[in-house]
Amino acid sequence: MPDLPVTFRPGHTRAIFLTAGVVIFAVISAVALLLEHMGPGSRLSFVVTGALCFWALARLSRVKVVADETGVTVVNIAGTRRLAWAEILRVNLRPGDPWVFLDLSDGTSLPALGIQPGLARQRAIADARTLRALAEAHSDPSALPHQPTS
Repeated sequence: MPDLPVTFRPGHTRAIFLTAGVVIFAVISAVALLLEHMGPGSRLSFVVTGALCFWALARLSRVKVVADETGVTVVNIAGTRRLAWAEILRVNLRPGDPWVFLDLSDGTSLPALGIQPGLARQRAIADARTLRALAEAHSDPSALPHQPTS
């Protein structure tokens, strides 16, 4: 078990997205400056387009899962969600899944894009196992819905 807090994030993917964002911004800005027949408004629109491309790639690179003593914070592309440990029933990373899914006590499933097997499959599997072990170690059986016995 790792010391808490621990952060899980796709390092290679993050580096690729941020590098691509910087390169795209630089190339589009350079093109805007090198084209002599363009006015200032057109040049500005090129630079703004490059900045928007960088912004989109930066949003894609911000995904992570942070586990601490009280629960888990899942940061995905569009938002952030805080979960108490008791809300997480299961941590799933099945073959073919693009990222980890958290089965929650309210009956829903939350994608956790911070653990994804794309470029670093073995690391993602190890991270999913670690998060699963943390969830099991911090689960409070009395907080889970009552399951009838057969």
